[in-house]
Amino acid sequence: MTQDKLHEIHRRPAKSGKVSFADPIVLHESSRSRVVIVPFFVQHSDHTELAVKLVTYRKEEAPQDWAVIQEKSVSLKEAPARKLLVALKSHLAVAAEETDGDYVAIKVTDGVAQIGEHDPAIVANALSKALGQPGIVEHLRDVELGSEFVSALRGAIRLSEMRAAMAKLRELLESDQQGESEYQRWCEEHSWAFGNAYVMRDEIREIAPGDKLDMLLPTVISGYREIVELKRPDMSVLQWDERHRNFYFSSDVSKAIGQCHRYIDVLHEVAAKGLDDHPEIVAYHPRAIIVIGRSAGWIKEQARALHGLNHRLSGVVVMTYDQLMAQGERLIEMLGAGNETDYAVEELKADRQDSEFEDFAPGNQGDEE
Repeated sequence: MTQDKLHEIHRRPAKSGKVSFADPIVLHESSRSRVVIVPFFVQHSDHTELAVKLVTYRKEEAPQDWAVIQEKSVSLKEAPARKLLVALKSHLAVAAEETDGDYVAIKVTDGVAQIGEHDPAIVANALSKALGQPGIVEHLRDVELGSEFVSALRGAIRLSEMRAAMAKLRELLESDQQGESEYQRWCEEHSWAFGNAYVMRDEIREIAPGDKLDMLLPTVISGYREIVELKRPDMSVLQWDERHRNFYFSSDVSKAIGQCHRYIDVLHEVAAKGLDDHPEIVAYHPRAIIVIGRSAGWIKEQARALHGLNHRLSGVVVMTYDQLMAQGERLIEMLGAGNETDYAVEELKADRQDSEFEDFAPGNQGDEE
């Protein structure tokens, strides 16, 4: 049987009627010998068992032609045949490595875990089961390598979650979803997208009777709170003044800026030393981020105008949902950069100590390239 026909299996009954068999598969053939494997199907009352028979032949020259004579054979029932399969797969994986050493093969559904050949979900499940063994857990807890391994594993899972979150935001924007509630929910669940300058958002949103903020974000450096105001992505951001040949904030943005200035005054007044019911929430000269509109397809002049207008505001920064998405994707890129990740993140935090809003300006999002 040729290699192309290996997947064509013809099962037929034996003369005894007790078993079935398939065509022999030639494993090796030379001028003097041949090795084949013959699959047998043994029918039981509740299942069919697969058995195999390994047969070696020798070739002898007969008066007219070559004769193939059976030399010896080895029969394997299903259990040892499966062990042979697992052993071959695991040792083939080791053969792919370049150096000698000690290796661990992790069993998946029917073989050894190799990412290139198996569904990643199956491999992840197998890995989680292996790591769940008490002996391995105790070892990882006791040795120094354990903390590094756990950190790497957590980091990989975290990056996967972050990438999925950015894909969800892109899906919302591309589907023209305009409801503020959808983006409110996304931002609450993924406040990391606003940058390393912040930690997880506060659950508290009402700072005074009638004043309920979209989000409150604690800063990493001081712990003081900042305001996030979310508007719809279909709102206009900039308008063009034909007479004076310049861009200016739209009425939607102007209203949001006015709203944030009032929130800033109220929050500074009621939380300068901590909110009455939540003394841990402190806001000293808070600032605000407004997320509104789209900037996909903007020309260079629009991005430059928003950058300039932002730098002339005091305590308020306006960014678009596309810039928020770009910022989140950039953060993922930095975190997945490799061995320099920790240093890069700490350096980024230090750079933001005195100017935590810099990355929210369009000029730092790559808009002016």
